[in-house]
Amino acid sequence: MPRVKRGITAAKRRRKILKQTKGYRWGRKSKERSAKQALMKAGAYAYRDRRVKKRDFRRLWQIKINAGARDNDTTYGRLMASLKKGGIKLDRKILAELAEKEPEVFREIVKTSLGSSRKSSE
Repeated sequence: MPRVKRGITAAKRRRKILKQTKGYRWGRKSKERSAKQALMKAGAYAYRDRRVKKRDFRRLWQIKINAGARDNDTTYGRLMASLKKGGIKLDRKILAELAEKEPEVFREIVKTSLGSSRKSSE
């Protein structure tokens, strides 16, 4: 079996790893073993945080909607229940944006939903 020299392949792999860790601090940008470990950790954090980001934004939207709802003399829970009963299908992202940037429109949505939920419960 012929001898395989891996100098080029190994060097390419090293260069690729070190290129990806450019901008990291201390030895993690220049030492091959530390750079490889840092990349593995960074990948794991990135994977995890792509999912955490969705949770964080939903929590933020809930806070914004609750603030808007309390400005209109109701709570987040009551508002969401009345929206569901009233058949108003707006997601939390849109509601949060309306509560923050268009308070008049949000006020009308709250009035409509609370009015329609009271009618349906009677």
